[in-house]
Amino acid sequence: MITTIIVFIIVFGILVIFHEFGHFITAKRSGILVREFSVGMGPKVFYYRKNSTTFTLRLLPLGGYVRMAGEGDDGEEELKPGTPVTLQLNDQGVVTSINTSNKHSLFQGIPLTVTNTDLDTGLYIKGYENGDESQVKSYLVDHDATIIETDGTELQIAPRDVQFQSATLPKRMLTNVAGVFNNFILAILVYTILGFVQGGVASNSNKVNVMPNDSVARDAGMKSGDRVVSIDGHKTTDWQAMAVQISANPNKKISVIVNRDGQNKSLSMKPKAQTLNGKKSGFIGVTQSMDTSFKAKILSGFTKTWSMGKTLLGALWSMVSGHFSLNDLGGPVAIFATTSTAASMGLSGILNFLAFLSLNLAIINLIPIPGLDGGKLVLNIIEAIRRKPVSQTTETVVTLIGFAFLMLLMILVTWNDIERYFLH
Repeated sequence: MITTIIVFIIVFGILVIFHEFGHFITAKRSGILVREFSVGMGPKVFYYRKNSTTFTLRLLPLGGYVRMAGEGDDGEEELKPGTPVTLQLNDQGVVTSINTSNKHSLFQGIPLTVTNTDLDTGLYIKGYENGDESQVKSYLVDHDATIIETDGTELQIAPRDVQFQSATLPKRMLTNVAGVFNNFILAILVYTILGFVQGGVASNSNKVNVMPNDSVARDAGMKSGDRVVSIDGHKTTDWQAMAVQISANPNKKISVIVNRDGQNKSLSMKPKAQTLNGKKSGFIGVTQSMDTSFKAKILSGFTKTWSMGKTLLGALWSMVSGHFSLNDLGGPVAIFATTSTAASMGLSGILNFLAFLSLNLAIINLIPIPGLDGGKLVLNIIEAIRRKPVSQTTETVVTLIGFAFLMLLMILVTWNDIERYFLH
């Protein structure tokens, strides 16, 4: 259990950091202020400020985010009239820090009860100093000033020129899809490393290796190096096509044509049944042949990402075309349960699991649902067509609807996962 928890946290951490770093670095290069880069959700455990960004580690290892200035409501705490704050000034009398937290104190800070602020364009703060309501004092606020939120997190303020909407449309589009791009890059890198760790790459050809034990194929006369030409009359030109036909026939006799040394041979066998994610599928005890060449290992990241991407897209299409089941989805609980299996397979299992999750995250995030990166991209495309942005109100409402849908789906999937993995 301890090993599973550690692997789960590491895998999730890598996924989140790679995804969010894509948004982070693209936003920075587009002139957008990234106020916070968070790994984890929930209460803050640790934070560190560097170059205008606050990097936070939060308690729950279930995701992460980057807070870009002006994106949505940005999560910024509003300085309403009557809010007590403490101001830190520089030698010119300009505000360099605004403290709203009781957990953090500013050295020689000036107590102020806020009456009016503009940290967007005018860059000023007004209020009653030291409780004296006979006079409203006004202070200019530095462009790069910070604000200490009620939980003690120090963030940079977000003037209009560094806000998300101030960037050009192409830069905003790139920023929105950069996380997905990074997940594809991560999948390619990990699959490449996996090729070297395994000493070769599983070929997608129809050539098979026959397992020495518990093999229906071996008992039927199949040998390593045979190419499976067809199953029950269905051509099988690659491993995927062969696997589909075998898995669809648990405990059913099938006719298999194999090519051995240039000659076709007809074999008959009955795939054994195994249960995966609540579904029965057939297996005959064969594995993919291995290509051990250096070229195959180097290219494996691209080839494996491409083939697995097609498989995931096919599964996604099957779901939306009328065969949807909650068992086809998996949330944090399912990932945690699967992490145990991956960890038991050693480094290769963990790497394969990490690459698969990264690719999965990339494809899911491209779905045009509000709240996901794909949904944001759709709003960008609509803006390009209309030649003006969608109103802030409309964007907020659409995003909230999408977020509510995703939260409801997450609750249903999580409960389904608990029943599937722990209550049965």
